[in-house]
Amino acid sequence: MLPAREPHSPSSRKLRMWSVHTSWHTIGDGEFFCPGCGGDRNYRRRTGRRRLTVLGVPVLSRGPAGPVVECAACHDRFGTEVLDHPTTARFSAMLRDAVHTVALAVLAAGGTSSPTAVRTAVLAVRAAGYDDCTDDSLTSLVEALAADTGRYLADVDGPCGAALAIELHEALEPLAPHLAAAGRESILLQGARIALADGAYIQAELDVLTTVGNALLLRPEDTARLMEAARAPF
Repeated sequence: MLPAREPHSPSSRKLRMWSVHTSWHTIGDGEFFCPGCGGDRNYRRRTGRRRLTVLGVPVLSRGPAGPVVECAACHDRFGTEVLDHPTTARFSAMLRDAVHTVALAVLAAGGTSSPTAVRTAVLAVRAAGYDDCTDDSLTSLVEALAADTGRYLADVDGPCGAALAIELHEALEPLAPHLAAAGRESILLQGARIALADGAYIQAELDVLTTVGNALLLRPEDTARLMEAARAPF
């Protein structure tokens, strides 16, 4: 004997009779870091219109939906703020450029006459991803930048010269929000160790490192602590 069917409640009949349907329209695409997949994926940027449907027939507009970012792989949808997070490839490039800029700034402040300082800078830059960096190429670049008096002026306002400070802020500020505190501190420590490779800090190096700390959103006391910690062997 077949079991008796449960009677349909009025609410269940209502759910089958009407629903709100969203019609999506793609307005752009690109690549992003998908929080759902945990990696770089293609996305579609979409907007939509919500409509009340009765028996599958649209009868009444319920207003706009989105915009949203839809992952092409997992099809999850996210708010557009997810695009503020750099892709893995972009993040790696930003980190590489940040270390390179700090190394150049510290060498520009302290000079390139010390082979030890230059070698320390080259090792830091290579570790960040510039595998083809050499002592000669880095020295030549620092000397070229130092010769460009429109960029590195010692007598302008600011802790390390306005133009040099701008270079550091442009390289570090976009990266800082995406780095944990340990990552931001690591960049400053690398710069400090380059400065100390040929002896004690000079004032120009201290000025550069202070600017680096500010651009990395480090508190002044933390910047000072890290510059002191860099004196210890590692």
